[in-house]
Amino acid sequence: MDKDWVVGAVFAFFVFAGGFWVLRPVAAALAKRIAGEHRPPAPDAQEHEAMAAEVEQLRQDVTELQERVDFAERLLAKHREAQRIGPGE
Repeated sequence: MDKDWVVGAVFAFFVFAGGFWVLRPVAAALAKRIAGEHRPPAPDAQEHEAMAAEVEQLRQDVTELQERVDFAERLLAKHREAQRIGPGE
């Protein structure tokens, strides 16, 4: 009977120690996340202006591409309409 108690105590010790060993890094990472240590520092004003300028340039590029797609769609629609009607009709 004493042997069963010792085996149980050793088993319990390893279960708790293993659980602590596994959960301690998880708890530390969670604590850092809650404290805000994982966030990168905010960009300075110059970097923010550079990103804003780049976003504006990308918006202009997208607008230009939209205009090109619209033009191509109009050309294709005109070509298809001409094929459907037929020449000289």
